[in-house]
Amino acid sequence: MSDIPSPDAFRIRGWHVLAAMCAFFGVIIAVNAVFITAALRTYPGEVSITPYEDGLAFNRQLAQQARQAELGWRAAARAEAGAVVVDVADAQGRPVEGLSVRGRLQRPATEAGAQNLILTEDTPGRYRATLSGVVGAWDLTVQAKGSQARDFHAERRLTWR
Repeated sequence: MSDIPSPDAFRIRGWHVLAAMCAFFGVIIAVNAVFITAALRTYPGEVSITPYEDGLAFNRQLAQQARQAELGWRAAARAEAGAVVVDVADAQGRPVEGLSVRGRLQRPATEAGAQNLILTEDTPGRYRATLSGVVGAWDLTVQAKGSQARDFHAERRLTWR
């Protein structure tokens, strides 16, 4: 037998390889173009309409956190049946009395059902707000203002069963 191909047999030539490579990369480029177009149309990359102002607010927040760290205050929040309780102590562990404490309670994933709270001091350093119909996980943000412009902010996730 002979290993010589017949003149009618198909043979891969250079232009076949070129056409296959062009087709392969053409499909890759077309798919990437579709995905990039879809991504840019659905999410342009802007997180905020006012990024400069948000940056300034973030810098103010960092400065406030530094002032708060100098105070050395600590807050412990807990969920009780029908109430939220926040204990505030100074750097030595003594209760911090006479604060004006406000809070906001909202669901982790939505603002639906959010509640603004005013916590009142029932014992030295212990602040309480009465709640109704609160079940499940909630995020608590507390803002306490004391004398001499001392501000304290804390955030906790609480769960009522």
